Amino acid sequence: MATSVKWRLKRYGRFIPGTGETTKREPWKTFEAKENEPEIIVTIVDYGYLMVLQGQECLETIPLHGASDFLKVHQKSDTLMIRHTIKGASRLIRMQFDGSNKAQAIKECSSAAESLREHVPVGTQDDALLPNNQPPVDDPAPVTQGEAAGGEPQVVREGSLSVQRLTQNLLGEIPLTMPQLYRQGSWEHGDLEALLRVCLLDPSFHALVEQVEGELRKILQE
Repeated sequence: MATSVKWRLKRYGRFIPGTGETTKREPWKTFEAKENEPEIIVTIVDYGYLMVLQGQECLETIPLHGASDFLKVHQKSDTLMIRHTIKGASRLIRMQFDGSNKAQAIKECSSAAESLREHVPVGTQDDALLPNNQPPVDDPAPVTQGEAAGGEPQVVREGSLSVQRLTQNLLGEIPLTMPQLYRQGSWEHGDLEALLRVCLLDPSFHALVEQVEGELRKILQE
């Protein structure tokens, strides 16, 4: 099988629709490179396919003919995020490239992105220091609800919030400093930012945001 250059991956994942919130399965199916297992390789086959291989197993095959019609690709640092749309159904693919160090991994990712540009536009973002290289930011001093005035956020120290108050906060109608429970997230900053950038490339995403806001305002009217 004739192929172009191959690149080693540190991690490959694909988003599985219908998981996460509705089931106990993780929304991402992830394959990680391990010493006792075959390498994970991504390559672009000469006759127009992007393939992800682990040993003799093919983890992913994406046709590249006319790819600009169904592929959206974005590079962030050492990772490629891909949105693959078929017959109106979209799925996300994440490829983190391997290297002897971070700079080498970014170079490998950029090399793959350059090859993909022969078939489809690839968005990029300049590499930046990871958040853990920055000093921690102290939480603002707690304020009681009685002290919250003149537009200052009300602080809810504990307990649950009503759907109406949560909705008003999301729509920016009332400022709230939420309990710690509501400020915890399962997404890493880099992963979430890359995912949002891929979503913004989807023309239907903006309509979805408007629909969500409309539904939130219906909740306030209940």
